[in-house]
Amino acid sequence: MANPIRLVIVDDHAVVRQGLKAFLATESDIEVLGEASNGREAVEVVERTKPDLVLMDLVMPEMDGIAATASIKQSQPEIEVLVMTSFIEDEKVFGAMRAGATGYVLKDADPDVVVAAIRSAAAGESPLDPRVLRRLMQELHPAKAKPDNSPESLSEREVEVLRLVAKGYSNHQIADALIISPKTAKTHVSNILSKLGLASRTQAAVYALREGLVSQDEAILS
Repeated sequence: MANPIRLVIVDDHAVVRQGLKAFLATESDIEVLGEASNGREAVEVVERTKPDLVLMDLVMPEMDGIAATASIKQSQPEIEVLVMTSFIEDEKVFGAMRAGATGYVLKDADPDVVVAAIRSAAAGESPLDPRVLRRLMQELHPAKAKPDNSPESLSEREVEVLRLVAKGYSNHQIADALIISPKTAKTHVSNILSKLGLASRTQAAVYALREGLVSQDEAILS
């Protein structure tokens, strides 16, 4: 069996953390390494445990989810952060996406939806509640981007990779599709994010959709 997804749960409500741990314990491919009640604890726990993914609340004392996400992604960019919150209208959601969060799931979602989002995020995909897609695209308007933030700044191969990222391909799937190594695929993705001034694969997928590199039907953002 493949290695389980190693997870840290971050939420300031103990009952939420315990509930998540209880239903995730029934999933053989998910292992909860630790938990934290605020962003500052989250950074410390993540540094110590080195998980694959962090399930991140946003509104917390001491350090909120945006600051924690930014800190984690800066020091350990390979760790995925999946935002989990109650408020679809909360501007903090978009702040977390800009900080590098991989995706977004509502706390009132069915358990199987949460588990599917965890698996998708851990695979490098971009689970995103469809209700937030339109607003996220507005948040990533070109006026807020760097002057050279355009498809023309990418090589032909990087455009190919970007299209696959937008379709929800993981690095391994990109490697298989383009007959390159997973390491090379990962390097291409990193270069794309750097050139476009983006912080996550989710932002890259939204960018590709906005620029017409993929269609709404092709983009996997939910």
